[in-house]
Amino acid sequence: MKNLILIRHGKSNWDVPFKDIDRPLDKKGMLDAHLVSSNIFNYVPKTYILWSSVAKRAADTAMIFAQNLLAPIESIIFKKELYTFDERQLEEIIKSCDNLYESLILFGHNDAITNFVNKFGDINIDNVPTSGFVSMQFGTDNWKTINEGKIKKIITPKDFK
Repeated sequence: MKNLILIRHGKSNWDVPFKDIDRPLDKKGMLDAHLVSSNIFNYVPKTYILWSSVAKRAADTAMIFAQNLLAPIESIIFKKELYTFDERQLEEIIKSCDNLYESLILFGHNDAITNFVNKFGDINIDNVPTSGFVSMQFGTDNWKTINEGKIKKIITPKDFK
């Protein structure tokens, strides 16, 4: 079995004149990331690898989640290729994961995340919201052959408000 957790970065700040890749989280984004990451312990495997987009908002979200999951920040692997909005590219990156790892937690962007979940999951989701958490399981031992997955849990900030 392969376990994949996709987390969309927290809400970002559009009020500052940064390049898209450099946009930070806004206050709501930070609070929502803390809220969701503080309530997922029962849905996270015991061991996993952490990957994040290099975009500031995704990296900051990954650091908040790592902190609340008691995972060393140094364990986050930042990948330029994850700064994508395209689900085909996201699929390619996920399928490149080493089979040594049973579980991957990935921090990225929409539309790639929502479209990936809808392509590979068994539940259609209109939109994975910012700081949204989607846990999926695939009945294969090879990342390259992931296909039809089962959505195990969806958690959004609204679940706690």
